[in-house]
Amino acid sequence: MGLEPRLSLGGEGMGVSSEGAAMPRKLFIAGNWKMNTSSQESSALAAALVEKIGSIDSVDLGVAPPFVHLARVGKALAGVNIALGAQNMFYESNGAFTGEISGSMLKDVGVSFVILGHSERRHVIGETDELVNRKVLRALADGLHVILAVGELLEQRQAGETLDVVTRQVKIGLEGVDATAMADVTIAYEPVWAIGTGMTATPDQAQEVHAMIRKLLGKMCGPEVGEATRIQYGGSVRPDNAAELLALPDVDGALVGGASLKAEAFTGIVEAGVSVS
Repeated sequence: MGLEPRLSLGGEGMGVSSEGAAMPRKLFIAGNWKMNTSSQESSALAAALVEKIGSIDSVDLGVAPPFVHLARVGKALAGVNIALGAQNMFYESNGAFTGEISGSMLKDVGVSFVILGHSERRHVIGETDELVNRKVLRALADGLHVILAVGELLEQRQAGETLDVVTRQVKIGLEGVDATAMADVTIAYEPVWAIGTGMTATPDQAQEVHAMIRKLLGKMCGPEVGEATRIQYGGSVRPDNAAELLALPDVDGALVGGASLKAEAFTGIVEAGVSVS
């Protein structure tokens, strides 16, 4: 099943009612499985998610398994409200780029969205803001929805540089993306110090950065785009803290790491999203 029937990414995130009032952005909760799961484990996890949350449509849902499991997981998700995503892609359509994956290859196996600029790609692999931007532009040109991940290191937060770092990452990451294309972009704010550490930004910390990103997008692309673009939070999101985070006015979903590898935990986060929608 393709993107449109399963995931109202971007364009339907926030609309205008017949009375002219802004309508709430629909939450988007995505699981990033990272470099985890065997073929058997990926199939079992996908099947469990289909059973537990496959019929939910009040929030948008997605999972991003490793490349080698995309076709398998995509087959398991066929016909349900869980979109298939990828964790990365290259900035060219094809060619002599050993070990890389193109957007057209991802679409060929049913991928609807791709995560770009994740902190592990930036700080472990060494991807720059400029490289992330090239990937964003190619993904959008290839018809994929982009989750652009941004976030600061612990030392940057301690130095009071959080807003400057995130501003730079958003500006460079979206350079050349026009307002119309922003309908296919979600921003994920993931403080690096909170990813996989058990530490989570406080509601005030998360809201401050999300509000800043929304204001920045308004300046870059216009106030309507700023209001319509969904901004996820990521960083040790769990069933016990999800509702508080997802209820924040400028938090429009979650990019979930470790908890997305356990069907019960991911279901708990999704249910928290449903409860505050």
